[in-house]
Amino acid sequence: MVIRFETAQSTLATRCFRPSAVVTLAAMAALTVLTAGAAARQGRPAAPTEATAPREAGEPIMAIVSIKSQQVTFYDADGWIFRAPVSTGTTGRETPAGIFALVEKDKDHHSTMYDDAWMPNMQRITWNGIALHGGPLPGYAASHGCVRMPYDFAEKMFDKTSIGMRVIISPNDAAPVDFTHPALFAPKAEALAAAPARAEKLSLEAADAARTAEETKVAAASAARDTAALNASLRKLEFLNTRAQAELAYADKALVNAKTDQARARAEDAKQKAEPKAAEAQTQLDAAKADVKPKLDAAAGAKDAAKAAAAKKAETAKAALEAKLALEPVSIYISRATQKLYVRRNTHKAWADGGEVFDFSIEVPVTIRNPDQRIGTHIFTAMARNDSGLRWSAVTIDDSDSAKDALDRITIPQDILDRVAPTAMPRSSIVISDEPLSKETNYRTEFVAVLSNQPQGGFITRKPTTTDFPVASGDDGNLFGSFFQRSWDPQGNPQPGNPQAANTRLRGQRYPDGRPYPPQAQPGWGW
Repeated sequence: MVIRFETAQSTLATRCFRPSAVVTLAAMAALTVLTAGAAARQGRPAAPTEATAPREAGEPIMAIVSIKSQQVTFYDADGWIFRAPVSTGTTGRETPAGIFALVEKDKDHHSTMYDDAWMPNMQRITWNGIALHGGPLPGYAASHGCVRMPYDFAEKMFDKTSIGMRVIISPNDAAPVDFTHPALFAPKAEALAAAPARAEKLSLEAADAARTAEETKVAAASAARDTAALNASLRKLEFLNTRAQAELAYADKALVNAKTDQARARAEDAKQKAEPKAAEAQTQLDAAKADVKPKLDAAAGAKDAAKAAAAKKAETAKAALEAKLALEPVSIYISRATQKLYVRRNTHKAWADGGEVFDFSIEVPVTIRNPDQRIGTHIFTAMARNDSGLRWSAVTIDDSDSAKDALDRITIPQDILDRVAPTAMPRSSIVISDEPLSKETNYRTEFVAVLSNQPQGGFITRKPTTTDFPVASGDDGNLFGSFFQRSWDPQGNPQPGNPQAANTRLRGQRYPDGRPYPPQAQPGWGW
């Protein structure tokens, strides 16, 4: 009975308390779910939001886009000034990680590739269609390769940035850090102070040389026209003299060969007539030569003077241009892939279809220690002047080597240092990378380099920029050198340009050295 009672009591207890147990279990399960959710939220980074530094912002020097964090941060000389979320390229159309700069701005741009899509406050970083612009932000990568920013933020930054501002697209989070190294340019105060006056002086000398060259060219052309008529008269007199001397020689020969008195008489008569004619022809020719010689000598002198003046014009123009460019920030790119060093400066010469022309007349071999080992991609930027010359920052977006180790491996040619270091300005930069320059680097871009170990879908799927213009050169005194790049397909095969797409608005435009631009196709691009 006892056993039976306890059993029944246990059964009753079970029946009475089962609902409470279920509730308890449910509550515990819910608590577990909430706790797990909270933990997940704590482990997941917060979505980027717009932010403004709590200080007055200066002019932006660079923008860094983090593909990982879907965020863009703008920096001035003293640090970050604006941040905002972005939407970069989706899978298959990824925004390329690498080094770029603003090449064109358009307040109200519409895509030529994607159904006239609106791309407000567009700031282009490649001519084949990658840009920063306002657009919808779904909270994840969703563009066709561009970097979409909030509409209001894009409008605000459009009014603050300038052509040439560096844009760094990093696969991970990156930021400039203060950096010092003996290899970084340390300008000389006296050289900086003297640079503007030197540029003005050389500009005046170049203008004088250009005027002299034009005057001597006109004088040489006039002298050449005058001597052309004199030379024609001389040729006629030379012909007449040659013919008269030939007649006299024939008469002499006929006299020697005469066999009869009659033949001898005819020969003597012919000789008597030929002798005065030959003498007169020779006299006229000698007199004409004596009269013409000073004029011919003067014309030859005028021609030589014109050649010398043209050489002087080219020499002073080059010196004036270099002095003018010395007032601009200098960019140096060092590629481990090509074992070369490249130099660029903005000439600020406007291009008819947008953008500005860059000088890139320096391309030289560079020594890299252990050239078969990766070096990474590092951007060193002169942020501002300080007591020692310039205050530098470093940004690393591919860190095979540290920034310091990368610089330690480079030996910059002394003649390059002598040309650019004394007058290096804030915003000057040195880029070291494993990558070669992208084929998007051309006559109206800063350096463009893309990380080959990162997705490039939104870059390589776009039609490359068509250009028949020089994109690199030796330091041969020619502003744009002698190497011309054709348009390329993604596999690197040269393709002919499209003459049907030539833009007639470029006719009559000229390079800074005076040579005319050939027609250039306007590249289509979109979002």
